[in-house]
Amino acid sequence: MKRILTYGTYDLLHYGHIRLLQRAKALGDYLIVALSTDEFNSGKGKKAYHNYETRKKMLEAIRFVDLVIPEDCWEQKISDVQKYDVDMVVMGSDWAGSDRFDYLKEYCEVVYLDRTEGISTTKIKKDLGLQDAINGVDQIPEIKK
Repeated sequence: MKRILTYGTYDLLHYGHIRLLQRAKALGDYLIVALSTDEFNSGKGKKAYHNYETRKKMLEAIRFVDLVIPEDCWEQKISDVQKYDVDMVVMGSDWAGSDRFDYLKEYCEVVYLDRTEGISTTKIKKDLGLQDAINGVDQIPEIKK
């Protein structure tokens, strides 16, 4: 059985996410998604619209996803690969060449898949007029004058 692992926040789940998960699953038999916890996101200066449990339930409802595990820190990746007997880590092409995933090539195959053109969580937030967190409060529409 070929095991695939991917990482992400998967907030405001959209077609680009689904397409990435579908293509990742097609590369193997069992897809594990390491989902960034709210605490980990906070440490990265990010705040998701949906909390961890909601995002986890959404991912578990997708037929391509076999297992959702928490991503608590950057440093857990090697132990994830070893613990879950992962053959391949799959990420979006925006991560290619970064030091966040390339070092895993010592432990498994690393594949970067092209992003889906025209869709991203950042674009959705912009199109909806949502702004970044201010004083710890997120997802407030900007006031149009």
